[in-house]
Amino acid sequence: MSSVESFAQDALRNHIAPPSIGSVKARLRYAARQINWKQSRVRDAWYADSSRISISGEELNQIEETTGLRYAQKELRTNDEYIAKAASILAEVDPRFHGALVNGLVAFARSMAGSRTEGGQ
Repeated sequence: MSSVESFAQDALRNHIAPPSIGSVKARLRYAARQINWKQSRVRDAWYADSSRISISGEELNQIEETTGLRYAQKELRTNDEYIAKAASILAEVDPRFHGALVNGLVAFARSMAGSRTEGGQ
């Protein structure tokens, strides 16, 4: 199961249709109404049926809008961790050259991420 499917499953089970709704069947119906998906689609995401589910960007946006959760923020933290690790490895080789390279790439990536989120995408 990918991290996107895991995020969708958690959002459905704990935020969109929490246990207080009632039975799993009732929660599936409730979630389908909340995010305007077919009940079968919600069921596939609920159980993270990897052979039948691949969450699209539009569906991810629906989940984020409904719950207020942000998958992208989690991904940015993960990417920042990878960048920091790569920077430390490159700094061991030639800190003057690679330090400037890494700083430039980080600034570029953050500006691109900012332009994507500010545009509402």
